[in-house]
Amino acid sequence: MYKLDALPFDNAFSRLPETFFARVHPTPLAAPYPISINRAAADLIELDPAELTRPDFADYFSGAKPLPGAEPLAMLYAGHQFGRFVPQLGDGRAILLGQVRNSRGESWDLQLKGSGQTPFSRNGDGRAVLRSTIREYLCAEAMHGLRIPTTRSLCMIGGDEEVYREQIETGAMLLRMAPSHVRFGSFEVFYHRNQYAPLKQLADHVIAEHYPALIDTDQPYQGFLREVVRRTARLMAQWQLVGFAHGVMNTDNMSVLGLTLDYGPFGFLDAYDPEFVCNHSDYQGRYKFDAQPNIGLWNLSCFAQAILPLLHPDDGEAAAEVARDALAEYEPELVSAYSSGMRAKLGLTTALDGDQALSAGLLDAMHRSQADYTNTFRALSRFKSGNDDRNDAVRDLFIDRAAFDAWALRYAARLRTEQSDDSQRRARMDQVNPKFVLRNWLAQRAIEQAQQKDFSEVDRLLRILHSPFDEHPEHADCAAEPPDWALRLSVSCSS
Repeated sequence: MYKLDALPFDNAFSRLPETFFARVHPTPLAAPYPISINRAAADLIELDPAELTRPDFADYFSGAKPLPGAEPLAMLYAGHQFGRFVPQLGDGRAILLGQVRNSRGESWDLQLKGSGQTPFSRNGDGRAVLRSTIREYLCAEAMHGLRIPTTRSLCMIGGDEEVYREQIETGAMLLRMAPSHVRFGSFEVFYHRNQYAPLKQLADHVIAEHYPALIDTDQPYQGFLREVVRRTARLMAQWQLVGFAHGVMNTDNMSVLGLTLDYGPFGFLDAYDPEFVCNHSDYQGRYKFDAQPNIGLWNLSCFAQAILPLLHPDDGEAAAEVARDALAEYEPELVSAYSSGMRAKLGLTTALDGDQALSAGLLDAMHRSQADYTNTFRALSRFKSGNDDRNDAVRDLFIDRAAFDAWALRYAARLRTEQSDDSQRRARMDQVNPKFVLRNWLAQRAIEQAQQKDFSEVDRLLRILHSPFDEHPEHADCAAEPPDWALRLSVSCSS
C-alpha cells in the first residue's frame, strides 16, 4: 500500500510531445476540506487506508499541495458538439495530475475536475460547483455498481469559494480516475488540422497502453478502430438496458476505451419514455433516450474519419472502405448485446425468434401506462408463470391492466417453453435488474443537504449504489418513484 507522497506515478501521457497538452498547475480552492472519499476507488491505486484520514488529504487532491511524481497537464482535443464541429476544446476545467501504475500493472489517470483555468478554458472560470460534482461523483460509481464501463470517483473536495452559474453556488472539486481520458475528439483535433504525425503518435500511444495485443498485428490501426466500434456498441446497449440517458453525447465526451465519460446532465428513466430528453439544454432532443444508439454510430463515424490517414496512408478510397467495414460491425454488436441483455432482464435462458417482440411488447405496455422502468423490471422477477397464478404485484404497476394481462399470457407461455423455475429465475433476474439507480431526485436530495454542509446523504447513496442489486431494506426509500416535487426538476449543461 502506498502513502500519498509516494504514489507510483508513471506518466506515459506526459512523455508525449507538448502538442497534445498544456502543462498547467491546479488552482486550489481556499481552505479545502474532504466532502466524501471513496475507499473502493482508493483501492485501485493501492492507497493506504490510513492516508484517507490524513489532515492534509484535501490539500493533495485540491492542488494546494503537489503530489510528488505528478506532472499536471490539460489535454487538448476538439469535438462535434450537438452535431457541430468545434475545432479546439480541451480540458477547460480539468487537469490530469498524472498516471499511477499499481502493482498489477494497471495505469490510472488521476484527473482533478474543477481545478481552475487552463489555456483551454475559453473564458470560463475553470471551476465546478458542488451540485454538478456530487452528481458526477455518485453517477460514476453508480454505473460501476451496474457493471457498466465508466470513469471512477476517488474523492470530492469542497471549499467556500463562490462560483457563478445561473446563480451563485459553492465550488467543489472531483478527483476522477480512468485508465485513460483520451476521447474521439483527441483524434479529431489533429485530423482537422491536417497534422497526421501527431495523429499517429496518439494512436500508437493508446494502442501501446490499452490495446497491446494489436501491436504486432498486420493492421493495428484497423484493429483499433474495430475494437472502439465494438466497445462503443456494447456500451450503448448497456445504457439502454438500465434506462440511462447521457445528455451530452458529443464526440469530445466519447472514450476510445468504451467508458462512460463526463457526467453533466444525465438521467435514469423513471416512467418509461423512449423520447425522454434528460438535458434541458438539448432543445431539439438530439440525445433523447432512444436516439442514443444512432448517435453512438454517428460519433464513431467522426472518429473513423479522424483516423482515415492511418488506415491507408496512400489510398483514401481504401481507407474509407476499411472504415465502412469497421462501422458495419456496430449494429450487429449492439443488437447482440442488447438482445442478450434483455433476455437476461426477462429471466430467459434460451434465445427464440419471438423474444424481441416479447420485450418490445412489454416496453410498449410500460410506455402507455407510464410504468417505472427500474421498478417494473425489478418486480418482474416475482412473476409467477403458472396458469392459475396471479401477478398483482406487477400488474398494479400498469394503468392499462388489460394490456399487461395480454402480455403476461405471452410471457408465462414463453417461460414454460424452457421449463423455467420461478425461484431460480428470480435469483437470476435480481442480479441484472437493479433495485436502485441514481434517480435525479435522489441526487437532488443529497445536493440540498450537502449545501447545508451535511454530506451524510452523499455517503449513504454511495454505499447503496455500490451494490444496487441487493435489497437494502433499510434504504427502501431510495427505490421509490419520484415524489411530486421532483417532477419539476430539470438538469442542463451547467449540471
